[in-house]
Amino acid sequence: MRITPKIKTLIASSIIGLMSFSAHADFDAATKAAIDSAIHGEHRSEKNKARDQYRKPAEVLDFLGFRSDMTVVEIWPGGGWYTEILAPALKQNGKFYAAQYNANAQDKYGFQRKGLGEFLVKMGKHNELYKDVEITQFYLPYDLKIAPKGTADMVLTFRSVHNLVGELYDSGAYAQLAFKAWYDALKPGGTLGVVDHEWDDPATEDPLARNGYVSKERTIKFAESVGFKLAASSELLNNPKDTKDHGWGVWSLAPAFAEGEESKKKYASIGESDRFLLKFVKPE
Repeated sequence: MRITPKIKTLIASSIIGLMSFSAHADFDAATKAAIDSAIHGEHRSEKNKARDQYRKPAEVLDFLGFRSDMTVVEIWPGGGWYTEILAPALKQNGKFYAAQYNANAQDKYGFQRKGLGEFLVKMGKHNELYKDVEITQFYLPYDLKIAPKGTADMVLTFRSVHNLVGELYDSGAYAQLAFKAWYDALKPGGTLGVVDHEWDDPATEDPLARNGYVSKERTIKFAESVGFKLAASSELLNNPKDTKDHGWGVWSLAPAFAEGEESKKKYASIGESDRFLLKFVKPE
């Protein structure tokens, strides 16, 4: 039988599906209690909790093999949506690094400084909860020491890869450098978890990801180029309602609603963007 490109794609999808199934492991009791407490904690706003239905934090972290006694690095936490869950869950038995933006980053839109400011306010407002969070800088191509080399059990990055390939970071020139920094921070056997807005066809994606979408295939190539091995892929965050042809790209959708109030009702019915979830490992 001749192996056509379509058949190759189906075979690859089947293999990844099997990998996804085998990579799933339920939380241990201590981790489940820590995650549940963090997700339902009073420190989280109702607005942030409302996004749980789309971002599915417990399920994502479970899929990636998170434990409450790990050393974990979050890349570019922004305003700290995931930090609100990760930091409290790791407070008792783990270690959490927030690899944040640089306050003087050359960002013409100002979202990095805004995110950093919101994050620091959050840390100060709930000092008892966040006092053990260690804030490092991840500022390409200059500041790459997100954690001491070879000490992290897990590095997590949520919706940052599409930024790495954009104009802000020299049109992707530093993307491989970013993945190398994440690789270096991990222990042998450590895990990299990646979530981003998914563009389905790498042949038609915008090289600069100006619409906010990036292909799974492109992301995998970046990771594998520095030594990571793909362990699993999950459809947990897939959203078939997302047609990906919005005027402002992913920012037309919740929570940004960049097209304004007139379009908000239409986009609210879609929910948040279609996303991929990938799990990589650093070989032993």
